[in-house]
Amino acid sequence: MKTEKEKMLAGEIYDCGDPDLLSRWHEAKRLQKEYAQTDSRDREKLKVILDYLLGSQGENVWISAPFYVDYGENIHIGNNVEINMNCVFLDCNKITIGNNVGIGPGVHIYAVTHPVNPAERLGKDHFWKSFTAPVTLGNNVWIGGGSVILPGVTIGDNTTIGAGSVVTKSIPANCLAVGNPCKIIRYLDE
Repeated sequence: MKTEKEKMLAGEIYDCGDPDLLSRWHEAKRLQKEYAQTDSRDREKLKVILDYLLGSQGENVWISAPFYVDYGENIHIGNNVEINMNCVFLDCNKITIGNNVGIGPGVHIYAVTHPVNPAERLGKDHFWKSFTAPVTLGNNVWIGGGSVILPGVTIGDNTTIGAGSVVTKSIPANCLAVGNPCKIIRYLDE
């Protein structure tokens, strides 16, 4: 029988009130609070906190506090990545960020959603039933401030997403895309 975490990572309906999941959720909240309260000049301590919070991180990762996650451990960040303040990454499934990526302030990445039908959505206690899909950002991607990226989306290498976009479907490599819903405006010269 699968654990609730295994169901979560497989994209199946799972119980987010599971004690093991809640334990990691609370630990992630503690770590993100510690991160936010650490002097921004203390790069060594910030890196150590991120090592505990994230699934993995490459070299030269800069995350401006505050930074919010569900579990943290499902986030994998490449090299030379800058994530501006007030970003929210709901990492109930894998969020993979490639190399040389810039993420503007207030960007939300959701790897989790809920059934649309209330009869299917309402779970025991006060937790809603949830299911997930991974989110992947390729190399050399720029996500403009205030954008929202929904579950299951992949953004290809060298693509820019304009500020305030809502990315509901995958966007290919080498393009500029903007809007709600986010659409390709033009392809970039290679």
